[in-house]
Amino acid sequence: MSAAPQPEGFDLLHEEGPCLIVAKPGGVLTQAVPGVDSLEVRVRAFLRRRDAIEGNFYLAHLHRLDRPVSGALVLARHVRAAKRIGEQFEGRTIGKTYWAVVEGRVEPEAGTWLDHVRKIPDVAQAEVVPPDHPEGRHAVLHYRTLARLEGTTWLEIELETGRTHQIRVQAASRGYPVVGDAQYGAVQPFGPQTEDERERWIALHARSLELNHPMTRERFTVVAPLPEPWQALKLPES
Repeated sequence: MSAAPQPEGFDLLHEEGPCLIVAKPGGVLTQAVPGVDSLEVRVRAFLRRRDAIEGNFYLAHLHRLDRPVSGALVLARHVRAAKRIGEQFEGRTIGKTYWAVVEGRVEPEAGTWLDHVRKIPDVAQAEVVPPDHPEGRHAVLHYRTLARLEGTTWLEIELETGRTHQIRVQAASRGYPVVGDAQYGAVQPFGPQTEDERERWIALHARSLELNHPMTRERFTVVAPLPEPWQALKLPES
């Protein structure tokens, strides 16, 4: 008897009915145009093999992670589930916790960052702008320090809003770019130094998601283990 198909290029963290939570590796797009590798392509290929599906089928991504970011993502396998999970994102009732290692010594050790952030037109980048900027959108996150490392700080972050590159741009604007995030001024590398810079990771990880199951309505939390590139950081708990 052959073994059941296993995920390739991602980890399946949780599956209950039409709700799936997977762990995206860094350097991989959440979604992409046809013919380009992405998390969606990998998940679809796994489900097609495992469930013997022929032809196309419904699979909805309710949120995204930036290409260099790893961690937990929730997907839905039918429209009703997607709608109910989407309503939780819109109502900001889904708990999203991130771990980040940033350059520098963050002070104070815990706090809230309030900014206005805009997506720079025609560029895959965001920036902090004055509160009266017409394109600025309110950005709020809460953080606490988990540990001081050599030249860096390990943070746990809870997002209150979900702006483009929010954690990355808010941290960098204060002089604390995420380790590996050269796009926002980081000088310390992180993870495999691939020839294609777009495939590189940064030290930002979607650690956990807390939400209500779309069908049973039960509240649950899923934690995404730290992937291998984080081992080089020698975190106190690793």
